[in-house]
Amino acid sequence: MSLFKLALNIIPRPFLIKMSYLAQPFVSFYLRGDTYTDPIDGKSFRKFLPYGYGVQRENVLAPGTLSLERHRLLWLYLKSTTFFSEPKKVLHVAPEQCFYKLFRKQENLDYLTTDLFSPLADVKADICNLPFESNSYDIIFCNHVLEHIEDDKKAMQELLRVLKPGGMGIFQIPQELDREETYEDFSITDPADRKIHFGQYDHVRIYGKDYFNKLRNIGFEVNEIKSSDIATPEEIEKFRLSPSEILPVCTKP
Repeated sequence: MSLFKLALNIIPRPFLIKMSYLAQPFVSFYLRGDTYTDPIDGKSFRKFLPYGYGVQRENVLAPGTLSLERHRLLWLYLKSTTFFSEPKKVLHVAPEQCFYKLFRKQENLDYLTTDLFSPLADVKADICNLPFESNSYDIIFCNHVLEHIEDDKKAMQELLRVLKPGGMGIFQIPQELDREETYEDFSITDPADRKIHFGQYDHVRIYGKDYFNKLRNIGFEVNEIKSSDIATPEEIEKFRLSPSEILPVCTKP
């Protein structure tokens, strides 16, 4: 698995996405079993794969959909809403591979993806200057993006601008809940130093508990949804969720 960790750290993400499509069927077949279940596709495996740019977490990457803990938590939350049943205009920033095809197939969704670099993006765009009209989208997903953006305040303002009043945004980030305030230092530019300070070579900050208030200060109403609000302890283990994860469900007044 050291090769897996090495690949995460040295291979550009667009190439990793393409490579994962090729390897996924073989890995999925090899790991079939009944210990853990991915709620996204309902398939079970004897183990999940490890994942992490620094210290790797065991049994977190589902072999079928290549989902992580945060993806499975988001999926379970969406299943409790009208996301899959009512017409929605959706903007997906930096679309996750485990959701892309599933959301694209949903007939109730008018689904558009955007990113500067992802091969899955319909529109190549800078999150700090989105080329969309104000009040355009019912739902916006922007997960594990803001920690890469120096001017995250501007990015949040853009997300608020293009979201419809009453619309929902989900903006997950890596977060240290034992840290009161977000740590950032833009003088740290070397990838190796960023890995030491921020946990990953291409991150520019570590968010603390103040993240939710950052969103509120921009103008969002924020509902902090815990894993335990969505799943039982047995489900948290079976689905390999993070017990401490908090899902920021944002609405535009």
